[in-house]
Amino acid sequence: AMGEASGDFDALVVGLIRRHSPDIHEGAVHTRLSRRGRYMSVTVTIEARSRAQLDAIYMDLSAHDRVLVAL
Repeated sequence: AMGEASGDFDALVVGLIRRHSPDIHEGAVHTRLSRRGRYMSVTVTIEARSRAQLDAIYMDLSAHDRVLVAL
């Protein structure tokens, strides 16, 4: 997910994903700032149990107004 690099964007993304995958392990979250530091990408690695779970995560991420891009 990508969004503006405000202080808690990474926590927001993890919270949205945790609704559908509560067992996010330490080290599963990686963040990266854009060159000028205005945007942040957050990658969360999970072991998906179903296509429906992935679809629900994508829908929650893409529906949130602070998430600019969800992949």
